[in-house]
Amino acid sequence: MIGTEPLAGRCIALAESRELDVFAGLLQRRGAQVLRYPLVQIVDAPDPRPILQWARRLATGGLDDVILLTGEGLQRLCLCIQRHEPALYEPFLSALCALRKITRGPKPARALRELGLTADVPAAEPTSAGVIQTLRTLPLGGRRIGLQLYGEDPNQALVSYLHAAGAEVFTVAPYRYADGVSDTALEELLARMRRGEIDAIAFTSKAQVQRLFRSRDADSVRRALAASNVAAVGPLVAAALAEHGVNVETMPASAWFMKPLTAALVEAMARPGEARNSSPEDDRT
Repeated sequence: MIGTEPLAGRCIALAESRELDVFAGLLQRRGAQVLRYPLVQIVDAPDPRPILQWARRLATGGLDDVILLTGEGLQRLCLCIQRHEPALYEPFLSALCALRKITRGPKPARALRELGLTADVPAAEPTSAGVIQTLRTLPLGGRRIGLQLYGEDPNQALVSYLHAAGAEVFTVAPYRYADGVSDTALEELLARMRRGEIDAIAFTSKAQVQRLFRSRDADSVRRALAASNVAAVGPLVAAALAEHGVNVETMPASAWFMKPLTAALVEAMARPGEARNSSPEDDRT
């Protein structure tokens, strides 16, 4: 018998990896059956030397501004310094405090707060386009700007804009994405969506979308996703899905975190309609 929780009888697949247990718990406490398919995993960059070189530049006054695209990047950068060159850590933090810090979205701002620092210039919206829009209001000519990248994506649009504005750009990539679940598990996910067993699938990073479409024929992926409510944590992920022709039905209006995404899924799943019958297996990893 379906319970009284708002997501009782609903089956939701998660592509998240890093905070998978947190996200799953939020949904399970609201009655959902959760299927875990972490599509990617985040790993440290294989070579710490360019990361340490970038950190030394920052620590010794070689940068005027720093643009932080992800919280994960700042956290991995700090861990790399602590692990490989701990004497650099305090000078790095001291110099970072003095720099103008430009952030894309709430996660890098939160990572700064964890270090006792604050963002000086939040982007107009949490996308690279939002960063560029914000940078248009700032004088950049002659500025030396450190850019912490999203994974290994070179973000050519942002770098090109900075160069055109007269800035010198120094990029750093403290982490990269690797495949998560096996191809067999991924095929199982798509098959369950095609059979109508999954009410919604939630994406929380662009890398998850890229893995899904890189691993299978795009038309077959789109057909499978069309059978479920596709949810995105925010506009960056929604844009990645739209690039592949996928309609995002559920996304928080603002505050692009897992709690607002959970609330958006509750609202979407509470709409009239039959809950899907799915198998009791709920811990696919």
